[in-house]
Amino acid sequence: MSSSPLSPGARAFFLVNEGIAFLVELLVLVLLAWWGFTRDIGWVGSIALAVAAPAAAAVLWGFFAAPKARFAVPYAARIGVKAVVFGAAALALYALGHRVPSLWFTGVVVVNTALASYYRHYRTRP
Repeated sequence: MSSSPLSPGARAFFLVNEGIAFLVELLVLVLLAWWGFTRDIGWVGSIALAVAAPAAAAVLWGFFAAPKARFAVPYAARIGVKAVVFGAAALALYALGHRVPSLWFTGVVVVNTALASYYRHYRTRP
């Protein structure tokens, strides 16, 4: 499939979607920290999990899923890592008792990732 330059409207849509992707990625870290902090494993354990869960997600993301990831992996592996990280955040939100928001979060992630993948891999980046 050949790439074509983005129209101004498509470029604006791409940039807004990239902004949403960044906000969702930050939300993942917040959700994992919140989940870790609320575990009933003692004060020290809760603090440790609140730090370790988002740190593990950030390291995994930075190694394999970030735009400038440390290791180049096939596209399917990158999507798999994203599914694990975003899925963990959705499950954390669900475990916190926010079932409907976890479904909304999952929907936003799926649509955002699909649109970002389309623009990054099938269209020319602005």
